[in-house]
Amino acid sequence: MRLHRTLVFATIDSLHDIFNEGKQADKVLKNTLKRDKRWGARDRSFIAETTYDIVRWKRLYQEIAEVKAPYNRENLFRMFVVWATLKGIKLPDWKQFEGTPTRKIKGRFDELSKIRVVRESIPDWLDKVGLEAFGKAQWEKELTALNTKAEVIIRVNSLKSTIKDVQNQFNDLEMATNTITGVPNGLQLVERANVFITDAFKNGWFEVQDGASQMVAQYLDPKPGMRVIDACAGAGGKSLHMAALMENKGSILSLDIYPKKLEELKRRARRNGAHNIETRLIDSNKVIKKLMGKADRLLIDAPCTGLGVLRRNPGSKWKLSPEFLEEIIEKQQEILAAYAPMLKADGEMVYATCSILPQENKQQIDRFLKTEMGQNFKIIKEQTLLPSATNFDGFYMALLKRVS
Repeated sequence: MRLHRTLVFATIDSLHDIFNEGKQADKVLKNTLKRDKRWGARDRSFIAETTYDIVRWKRLYQEIAEVKAPYNRENLFRMFVVWATLKGIKLPDWKQFEGTPTRKIKGRFDELSKIRVVRESIPDWLDKVGLEAFGKAQWEKELTALNTKAEVIIRVNSLKSTIKDVQNQFNDLEMATNTITGVPNGLQLVERANVFITDAFKNGWFEVQDGASQMVAQYLDPKPGMRVIDACAGAGGKSLHMAALMENKGSILSLDIYPKKLEELKRRARRNGAHNIETRLIDSNKVIKKLMGKADRLLIDAPCTGLGVLRRNPGSKWKLSPEFLEEIIEKQQEILAAYAPMLKADGEMVYATCSILPQENKQQIDRFLKTEMGQNFKIIKEQTLLPSATNFDGFYMALLKRVS
């Protein structure tokens, strides 16, 4: 691989914004990739993948490079040198790369790889939480899986297309896909590609959605004609899936506290041809109170640490803290208590998170069932999807029924 100055400098600039300015990696890269219209797919891929790689392995690379935050440009170039050296990439004769200690880098890598928190590039406190939850052997399996680059998985929109039609169009573009066992509408790309530029995407034939995420709507199993509430809808990936499962019959009320996310959901719904989705902003408790006892099915895809999706958002592990974990656990319990009453008697609800920590999952459901409101519910089934076992994102799902 030959390194190009403009691409390397764009990567360094992106890392500065992520590490020193605290900006989200996806948003930083979205802006960076607009910088030069002459960049092709390979150029953009280099910037994005290299940036994510260095974010993912930040602790390991900074230890090898012997630098600490905040990182000046020299520090960032030293971390880039570590990345390139470990990838076996020849460094050009630039002043930023003068005196690169290749042997020292490889020696320090061998030495530091004996230390789990450095090797897996994880904060000490989070490593301790994971050890307590899973034990050493299982936790190390999860860390390895969470540090693996996520596959590109799509959900075929059955309102507009079929698995066969999408596969045929992708084959015409020389983008091979495989079906996924247990994920009826899912396709996995054999090789990474930009699926957003395809006509199939523009025409609403599919959405990019991980296999585990697709299982959540399946778990709730909404039927045509039902009234469904998606209580923490966000930009609506699961609302769109439920609309397809319901064949556009019945109604889905998608709630959220962020208006921009609901606007994005409306835009996506138009592209998907999902006509049974209504959005509503939660701007006061009155919104929830008016919906008490109205839903046949209720989805609570609760805010969480996002530990299960570190493969896609590696930068989030550096923003988490013990305090945030405590806060989000209390928030999840508040949401369960406040939103569960929206379900009708004999209705069913799914509580889900994209975390694998028991504190956010099974322990939350056990705690909820002991509350005054929770005594009106019984658990039907629950499942934790571990990345090490599924090669998907980490998710938890619990299906509960409100008893008469």
